[in-house]
Amino acid sequence: MPAITKKAKPITLAEPPAKKSLGEHLRKYWQLYVMMLIPVVYYIVFRYLPMAGNIIAFRRYRAGSNIFGDEWSGLKYFNQFIKDANFWRAFKNTLLLNFKYLLISFPLTIIFALLLNELKNVIWKKIVQTVSYLPHFISMVIVAGMVREILSTSGPINKLIVSMGGEAISFISLPEWFTSIFVVSGIWQGIGWGTILYLAAMSGINPELYEAASLDGANKFQQCLNVTIPAILPTISTLLVLNIGQLCGSAAFEKVFLLYSPTTYETADIIATYVYRMGLGSGNYSYATAVGLFQGLINLVLLTVANKVSKKLTGSSLY
Repeated sequence: MPAITKKAKPITLAEPPAKKSLGEHLRKYWQLYVMMLIPVVYYIVFRYLPMAGNIIAFRRYRAGSNIFGDEWSGLKYFNQFIKDANFWRAFKNTLLLNFKYLLISFPLTIIFALLLNELKNVIWKKIVQTVSYLPHFISMVIVAGMVREILSTSGPINKLIVSMGGEAISFISLPEWFTSIFVVSGIWQGIGWGTILYLAAMSGINPELYEAASLDGANKFQQCLNVTIPAILPTISTLLVLNIGQLCGSAAFEKVFLLYSPTTYETADIIATYVYRMGLGSGNYSYATAVGLFQGLINLVLLTVANKVSKKLTGSSLY
């Protein structure tokens, strides 16, 4: 008898799943959209809407009158602060303070993160991380108070100097000491918190890369140099670009405002404190807005240039 053969079934391609409508998608993932709504509303209300107030940089504003100014003034206030020596002093101090802090704190944060990553004792590692993170959560008012107390003429440092036969130094009142105080206190407060992103990037490195490097005879330092650092280089470049974009920023306003005094304006007065004095202190709101707008443009230029350089040198960038 002839063999009975089964007829092969025709192969049909699976139909792609039907696309969900926007309403169905929102109903299914509404919790995520509600969570996303909170930061979106925050940025709209506190970041984007206030930008409309920048118009008073080009208009004369008087307190109690139209919030968008009474009359058009053009570039009057820009010409005014460009000719002001106090503005250029504040501009120079802003760049110098932020640059010196970045120059010292950025590599120290990376080194500290690398050292933490090498700790194998989990308990000891958690203790070190906790101790280094804690200063970040201390209020800047308290930090400034601690700095003033420690560096006062009757503080522990001056007591040590006097006990060794020296004379007490009024650190807070001397302009030449302000930069060192700013940088050292900033490193103490932020170095631990700054390691979080680096440690997160290191946790994603394949352990087999270290094993391969070890088999090739690489010691711990060589493994760090040839495996760890190249793996976290995109994180390093991204954070460096963000920090460069803040070289002319006002992130240090609180600390400077709480630590500086008229005797230290020479090295301590920055753009943010200058704007505060000109605006809220003297009532020159249009002038202060013009200075703040100029500061924002400088930050934008620094961020754009740093981003392009990072993209060209490392291949990674913000956008």
